[in-house]
Amino acid sequence: MNVLAITWDPSLGIDLGFFVIRYYSLMFVIAFALGYQIMKRIFIHEKVELEKLDKLLMYVVFATILGARLGHVFFYDWAYFSQHPAEILLPFKFQPTFKFTGFAGLASHGAAIGIIASLWYFSKKVMHKPLLYILDRVGITVAIAGLFIRLGNLMNSEIIGHPTGTNYGVIFANLGENFPRHPTQLYEGFGYLIVFVILFYMYWKTDAAQKQGLLFGTFFALLWSVRFVVEFFKEDQVDFEKGMILNMGQILSIPLIIIGVYFMIKAKKK
Repeated sequence: MNVLAITWDPSLGIDLGFFVIRYYSLMFVIAFALGYQIMKRIFIHEKVELEKLDKLLMYVVFATILGARLGHVFFYDWAYFSQHPAEILLPFKFQPTFKFTGFAGLASHGAAIGIIASLWYFSKKVMHKPLLYILDRVGITVAIAGLFIRLGNLMNSEIIGHPTGTNYGVIFANLGENFPRHPTQLYEGFGYLIVFVILFYMYWKTDAAQKQGLLFGTFFALLWSVRFVVEFFKEDQVDFEKGMILNMGQILSIPLIIIGVYFMIKAKKK
């Protein structure tokens, strides 16, 4: 008897009759909206023109979706997409029959690369400040956004954890299961919340914002460390990960953790 387990069987969205608002999409909207408000407070505090904030939002939204999509394609499923290139940027399947699929595959490591690339362009063409200036501040918003993205994964019953082998865990009933698994979406989301609190405190209560690269380094080191640890509790995302000591998510996280530590050390030395 799973007395400590929670049976999870949500709908995929809010049915308005004429339209269904998918929870996953709703979590993305909340993440961007909250990030916008946090950056607005920062811009006002630092007397930066708010007109630039709208452009920043546009750049980050586009880079997140495109980067996450390409990250999934190249890091996790190139064998398939190399044979179906039209499906990389189109939300359709063409074989065996035409079908609308949406963008089911999104990778956070790809999103990170896309965001950094877009912020480099933004810092040069719009902000006219060093790249690390904007990275230090945007990292705060990305950390809290990670929480909502993982809540969206929970609503979709995806990125699930290993069976717990105990009475504790979450039973994903809509997957046809009757045994509890580790709620890795919640583990990771809670970890990102802690990272956000640390960065938020550092920005508003310390002089970390004056030490260029410190907030960004802390963000990278902590966020990807959370990802690395939680991956031990997750089921493999793709078949080629079976038998690997470290999965793809962990392999991709290691260099990002090292980059974060590097910028932390560099900032503190300055």
